[in-house]
Amino acid sequence: MTQQHPPASTPASIATRIAHLTDWSWPDLTKEWHRLFGTDLLVINRRFVEKRIAHRWQEIEFAKTDRALLARNQQRIDELVATGQLKRQPVGAVPVAGTELIRIYAGIEHRVLVLSDGEFEYAAKRYPSLSMIARAITGTRWSGPAFFGLRKAGGR
Repeated sequence: MTQQHPPASTPASIATRIAHLTDWSWPDLTKEWHRLFGTDLLVINRRFVEKRIAHRWQEIEFAKTDRALLARNQQRIDELVATGQLKRQPVGAVPVAGTELIRIYAGIEHRVLVLSDGEFEYAAKRYPSLSMIARAITGTRWSGPAFFGLRKAGGR
């Protein structure tokens, strides 16, 4: 390639690389496509090519950081291909690892990080459920998903 690009080592570097894709020349994009996919371009649509390259870079990066997420996604893809439909996510489905839930309560902003093992981190402590965090914040029993706006209070 005519340009030097930093290695894909962190999600921040991936975001930077993606942001600069629009600066790449068409020959550079074509070479990167061939490197990533091992095939020649079948389309001559710059936006499509940029999006597919960006998507592939992210796949490669997240394969390094969250293998469990990729395994779950592959399982859902295989299910879709085999049956033509997907099972609905369970009502109590946990948001994707890395998601930050924010709730302002009593004028204070509370931030909860969803961890990859299905637990949550709040105020530098780990909790097995959102409901336990909601109780720690309010001092009363709450549905954690309802408290953080993941579902309506009192319903499904």
